[in-house]
Amino acid sequence: MQELCKDGTMKVSEWIDLSVKLDIDGLEWYAGFLEMKDQSNWPVFREQVESHGKVIPMLCCSPDFTHPDADFREAEIKKQIHWIEMTHALGGSYCRVLSGQRRPELTMEEGVTFAADCIKQCLPHAQKLGITLILENHYKDDFWEYPEFAQQMDVFCELVSRIDHPNFGVNYDPSNTFLAGEDPLELLYRVSDRVVTIHASDRYLKEGTIEDLRKEEGGATGYAKRLSHGEIGKGLNDYDAIFKELKRVGFNGWISIEDGVDGMDQLERSVTFVRKKIKEYWPDFE
Repeated sequence: MQELCKDGTMKVSEWIDLSVKLDIDGLEWYAGFLEMKDQSNWPVFREQVESHGKVIPMLCCSPDFTHPDADFREAEIKKQIHWIEMTHALGGSYCRVLSGQRRPELTMEEGVTFAADCIKQCLPHAQKLGITLILENHYKDDFWEYPEFAQQMDVFCELVSRIDHPNFGVNYDPSNTFLAGEDPLELLYRVSDRVVTIHASDRYLKEGTIEDLRKEEGGATGYAKRLSHGEIGKGLNDYDAIFKELKRVGFNGWISIEDGVDGMDQLERSVTFVRKKIKEYWPDFE
């Protein structure tokens, strides 16, 4: 993220060349790549990815819809519409939305209302372009001051319940639930019928127990020090239980692999794990 989004020491084309060597079908994109500021690059990157037989199905972006100032929220809506257009230009079908930052002065009702209203204003444009907006149970954008407003399960579920639209769904990330000190399976069972995409990730405890983690506030000032990203299938998540529930509700969307913090070899093992599980639970998938 730092190299692609802040200091520019890695070029997007280099990242593509690394990634397409994996046994994957597509590359999830991030709106904050420095080179995405130049719209003339959008078709160039799409062509480069598709020349390798891959696609760009999903765009990750981070709108901040919970600011108390209406003009600020309006500017964020315009950003989200820009990102919807970016998704379309890249050939994608899914564009992430978030609630916004958990500012200390916000009540639950204020934050949920602000976020729901802003997302609803973006949906007509998304529908026009055939894009589905996906709300992630996120922890925190890398460049935010405060964590995600809808990080806690009850807040997230309340926000999801307020948006009923064919171009809206959930991007489920089981690992982020641990950062809230909650149970990822409990969240999944509450929203599984709304899940359209997944962030497959895993976390492991560096110290202490899950109970220790749950006694701590879910990462208000930074990532929980007890937790670290790790190889998928080696951490705390029960992927058999996750995929069993997704199979039950008829899930057939994209599974995006979030790993690689310890290098491409680790990422390749995560890809192999997810491929094996897809074959096990969706044997007819090609």
